[in-house]
Amino acid sequence: MEDPKECGVEAALGLIDGKWKGVILFHLMSGRMRFNALARKLGAVTQRMLTKQLRELEADGLIVRTVYAEVPPRVEYSLSTKGKSLEPVICALKAWGDANVLGLPVQPERKAG
Repeated sequence: MEDPKECGVEAALGLIDGKWKGVILFHLMSGRMRFNALARKLGAVTQRMLTKQLRELEADGLIVRTVYAEVPPRVEYSLSTKGKSLEPVICALKAWGDANVLGLPVQPERKAG
């Protein structure tokens, strides 16, 4: 058996494990979002859990938290360069889940350009 420290799959899944991290990353693929907008998209997540997940994603370098010096303060979350590199993985997970869990028809891939 491989040393877990040398398994790329385990390392990658360790960054996006849990119920909310992958979904947070998916929603941030559409652009910057504020905390309450993310909470509305996720629905059943508690404020405490969302805060925890966002802090972990930020600590892992997958998202960027930007605080604007306004009154009241405005905070936005966006994907970092490292987080953007996960987009094909998140899209593949969504496509697989749509087809194999939700039973939705497979969407043809969009071609860039």
